[in-house]
Amino acid sequence: MKQYAGVDLARAGDADLRAALKKRNVADADALSGAKLIDEVFKVYVEPTLVQPTFVLDYPIALSPLAKPKRDDPTRVERWELFVQGREMANAFSELNDPEEQRRRFEQQAGFRATGDAEAHQLDEDYLRALEYGMPPTGGVGLGVDRFVMLLADQPNIRDVILFPMLRPE
Repeated sequence: MKQYAGVDLARAGDADLRAALKKRNVADADALSGAKLIDEVFKVYVEPTLVQPTFVLDYPIALSPLAKPKRDDPTRVERWELFVQGREMANAFSELNDPEEQRRRFEQQAGFRATGDAEAHQLDEDYLRALEYGMPPTGGVGLGVDRFVMLLADQPNIRDVILFPMLRPE
């Protein structure tokens, strides 16, 4: 982020991130805040430069409400994404299994949703109840074949490679 956007995340505030987005004429920069600003600056400045296979680590906790916090930095989570040719190819994280912390994060996400963030998670009482019974340490990796086909076929839109025609716009 520092190299491509000129933003030092350790010191930058929302105003600095918005200013970086406005330099690239991002229309909705004023509507974003916090971790969403960081994510947008990453998408606009850094993601297109990740041509060689690159693992991106240390995501902000607010962007990954289901992931475990890093042991040495509680503001980040145990998550990585693989980027190739400027596209996300895989996403993985260690799942949070602390029901009290998960409730706090869901409540924070509900606040984000109330202010217009449609991607924010909703509070899920059934999931929280299941966590209270106990969940062993778990993690997962999402690697979509469709994203791999996008890379091989040099297609910029996932809809161009999906095999299910009902998902294609007519």
